Formats: sequence, C-alpha cells, structure tokens
Amino acid sequence: MCGIAGIMSYSGEEPSKRLLQDLTIALRHRGPDGEGHYISGDTALLQTRLAIIDLETGDQPIIMNKGHSSKEAALVANGEIYNYIELKKEIGEHFQTKSDCEPLLFMYKKHGLRFAEKIRGMYALAIHDNFHKRLILSRDRFGIKPLYYCFTSSGFIFASEFQAFLRAGIIKPEVRQDAYAELFKFQFTTGHETILKGVFRVLPGETLVLQNGRLKDKVCLQKFSYSHSIKMRDKEAVSKLDEIFENSVSLHQRSDVPYGMFLSGGIDSSSLLAMMKRLNEKPVNTFTIGFSGSNVHDEREHARLIARLMGTKHEEIEFSAEDFWTLLPRVIEAMDDPSADYAILPTFKLAERVKAAGLKVILSGEGADEIFAGYGRYRRELRPRLFRRRGLRSFESSAGLEILRNKVKKKELSFPEGVYKNFEDLTILQRAQAIDIADWLPNDLLTKLDRCLMIHGIEGRVPFLDPELANFGFFLKDTLKLRNSRGKWILRKWLNQRLPEAKAFSKKRGFTVPVGGWIKSKARVLGPLVASQEGIREACNEKAVVSLFKGFSGEDKHLTNIAWVLLYYALWHNYHVLGKRKSGGGVFDILSYT
Repeated sequence: MCGIAGIMSYSGEEPSKRLLQDLTIALRHRGPDGEGHYISGDTALLQTRLAIIDLETGDQPIIMNKGHSSKEAALVANGEIYNYIELKKEIGEHFQTKSDCEPLLFMYKKHGLRFAEKIRGMYALAIHDNFHKRLILSRDRFGIKPLYYCFTSSGFIFASEFQAFLRAGIIKPEVRQDAYAELFKFQFTTGHETILKGVFRVLPGETLVLQNGRLKDKVCLQKFSYSHSIKMRDKEAVSKLDEIFENSVSLHQRSDVPYGMFLSGGIDSSSLLAMMKRLNEKPVNTFTIGFSGSNVHDEREHARLIARLMGTKHEEIEFSAEDFWTLLPRVIEAMDDPSADYAILPTFKLAERVKAAGLKVILSGEGADEIFAGYGRYRRELRPRLFRRRGLRSFESSAGLEILRNKVKKKELSFPEGVYKNFEDLTILQRAQAIDIADWLPNDLLTKLDRCLMIHGIEGRVPFLDPELANFGFFLKDTLKLRNSRGKWILRKWLNQRLPEAKAFSKKRGFTVPVGGWIKSKARVLGPLVASQEGIREACNEKAVVSLFKGFSGEDKHLTNIAWVLLYYALWHNYHVLGKRKSGGGVFDILSYT
C-alpha cells in the first residue's frame, strides 16, 4: 500500500526533479515507510511506501531488465496483489523480490494490455515500458484504489490523490460549475471528470496507454466475467459461498504485519469475523464505534456480544458531538475527492484508533451490499413502476428549496462502460446492482475508506470485492439474494448456520450518524457562516441557506442531508480550493478563517 505519482513530458525532456520531490512530499502520508524514484528519458515515477508484504526487499520502483535500456520496464503500484504466490508459480520466472507486486511486470510482459485479467487484488499502478516508449496506467476493476491525472502545459502527470497536484502547484483549483450540483444530489461526483476542472479519474478497470505525454489507447477490464445467472438450490449455494468466501478471506489475510477488522455487528462484518475466526489461531483484533448521548441506533452491544462469542481482542470507540466539531476539518483535509457520506466521520476516528493500536491492515465489509443486494432500494426497484418512489440512487436535490442558484439539471447515475458487456441481458435487480457497483461503490464508499485510512497510514482490505466472490454473488439468481423482503438472503443463511447468535434474519437498522442533532445544536450560528463562504455563495442562494439553518430541527432526513452537504462543501471549498488550511482548528475556526 502506497502513494504513487509520475510525470511524462511532451517534449521528450527529462521531467523536473523538483516537481517529483514536491509530489513525493504531498503523498508521504500514504507511505511513511520509505520512498523511491525512477527517471528514464521523458518519464519519471515515484512511490511512497507503506510496507505490508516483503518488508525487506519490496521497495519500489521495481525495475525489470535494469541496465538494458531498450528492454527496461519499471513499475510503481499502490495496493496488494493477493494471489501473487499463485501468479509467481504460474509465471515460473526468477524474481528479484518477495513482493506481491513484482509479478505484475511479468504479467504485462506476457499478456500486454490484458495483463490484469488474472489479478485478484486491489491496485492502482504505473508501468514505464522503455521498449515501446509508453506509460501504462491501470486501476483495479472495482476502483478500490484511486488514481488521478491531469494534462499540464509541459506534460502528463498522475497521482494517487489529486491534492498532490494542488500542493505541488501543478494546477489551480477551479470547481466545475455543474459539479457542485452533482455533489449535492449524489454526495459525490461521478465519471472521468472530478469536481475540479482539468483533473480526471482513471475509471475502475481502465488501463490507459500514453506516449509523449498524450493518451493513445485504452483497455477496459470487465468487472464480471460470467454470461448468465448461476442456478443453484439453496443448500448447494450456501456450500459454494462458504468455499469461495473462505478462499477470499484467506487471501486477504496475507500480510507480514498485524491486521484487524471493523466490526459493526451487522450481517457483513459479523460474517467476515466468523470466517476470520475460522482461519486464525490467535484472537482477531476488532474495532467498533458508537454514538452515546444521541437517539440513533447504537450497535455496540450487539457487536460486543459477537466479539465475545468469537473470542476477539475487542475495542470500542466513542464518537461524540465534540468529535464532530473538532475532527470534521481533519476529515475534510483527507477527502480531497469529496464524498459527503456521514460514515467518513466514524471511519476516520476508527482508523486513528487502529493506528494507535499498532496495526497497519484492516479488513472491512464494503461491497457486500452491492454484490449480494442488501439495500432497500433494490427491493423498491423490483416493485411495479407505478409504486416506485424515486429513481435508483437519486438523492433528492435542494432545487425544490431554491437553495442552488442555477436549476439542477436532471441527472441520474448512468451505466458506465466496463461493468458488464451485455447490460440488457441482466435482470432488473442485477442492473440496479451494476449501477451502484460502477458509481456509488468507487466514488463514495471506497473513496471514503481509502482516504480515511491512508491519512493514518492504514491499509483497508475488502474481501467481498474479490473478483471470484463478486462474480459468484452478482450472478446468483435473484431469489438467492432477495427473499421474504430480506436482502443478502444467501449471506444471511450462511451466517445463521455459522453464528446463530448474530440473528441474521432479524430486521436490522441501518448504520447512521447523528449529524442532524449535532448541526441542530449550533444551527443558528452556523447558518450565516456557511452561507457567506465563498464556494457556497457561488453555488447557492445565501438567504435560502440561512433560512434552512435558522429553522433546522434535525428531524427531517432530507433537510438534514442538505444541511450536512452544505456544511461539508463549505469546509471542503475553504481547504482545497481557497487553501485556508489552519491547523488544529475546529469547524467554526475554519469557517471564520481569513
């Protein structure tokens, strides 16, 4: 796990070493254990390393045929290749290191731009192929690890986080005029374009080819490879899930450093813990967070029960109203690509505690809802159209309250390329899942996990997004995912057999964060500060913003979402666009900072 960046000049000149160093400094939080540079001709690569596997010889860049410039190829990678042992056996070559990433160079040598098809892992990587004079950028099929790029006056530049472009002075931060409306509507921005003009994402599963700093070709790796639904009886499906799930978790536990997991007490984390218990001789390290003094559902008691039954080394963390007002600016600092998801708050504090406990790897349950159809919106999508309340994944916009200056263009999340080649062949349920997997998952959930953990030097792993497990879950027949008004039916069935005390078929209340109550306590003071912030003034009607906060009760979910996104964007714009980076200040300090 690391931070990576690189430069490819248009002119053929050697990239600036000063710029390379500036990018390195900007990404050190992602890799505090070391750094490495590579310069050859018009291309430079860098890595800041978080050492997880092969602590002694796994430094990057990794160079193949070093000293033979015509055949030389160099790699920097951010992520983990979980099936690296199996790949090394298949390749059968002599390897310089014990690194999980070195096989990527040999896979590229053998398979060219289709090198990623057999990879089970999470990654964002760059390969400089000196023989073909090209730069290759590639990102894992689910977008677990991030990768951004921009075109400057002198060349092409990429990095794990686009804040590196800002801190290195490569670009001037300018918000796309339609992007804030997208953020307010979905809680994130989607597609190739980020919130900033001229900054782009490598999409999940994409492999880009550049020569002379210009984009020449693109290959897209499909997320799913099956061609039809998997038809199994209940007992057979549960048995097959057990086999594939065990294999995925086993691979995700490959590490040369201690690891733990986030335990909420819900279906996903309880299932993950049950499997980790099976595979580990020593007690698993588990971490749970809760919100005392609020009216939201608190699952700490249930998580505590599960932890005790599984014999874990369990820690409980408290997130308070004071944490909200003091930690939020630090969270915003980490979230350069804005994801206005309440869950960034507890995830950030959990990561802080994991670091203090001396762990560098955390397993988490992200992806299970998308793969096994856990969201209530999937059940709504199967209703007759007459009874559907609103479109899939469309958050109500603030347009009805006349908060945005310009009318919000009607935009729904679309089905991007590279998810599944025959979209029309999917069931209604699978189509709904596929859209979430393409947009919501990488741009919200996985962005949140990456930034909140990596700012603390923690690697997050998501076993439910292993390609083999994801393929199996996605193509199960619908009735094995949705049954009796319960999503994730097959996963519930598996958990009920392995851990009945988890009460897998009981109605679960979704995890939420009491931001409504916290904002309500200071809403009247907060309103004018938010409304007068430069980014908010540009996007919104100031009087409408003040009015929203003045009458804010914290009870209406829709209004709470709007108030939260307005506060989030005001802080984000202050920090990442205006550069108001006052260290150690709380929410009001940042909003008042000049």
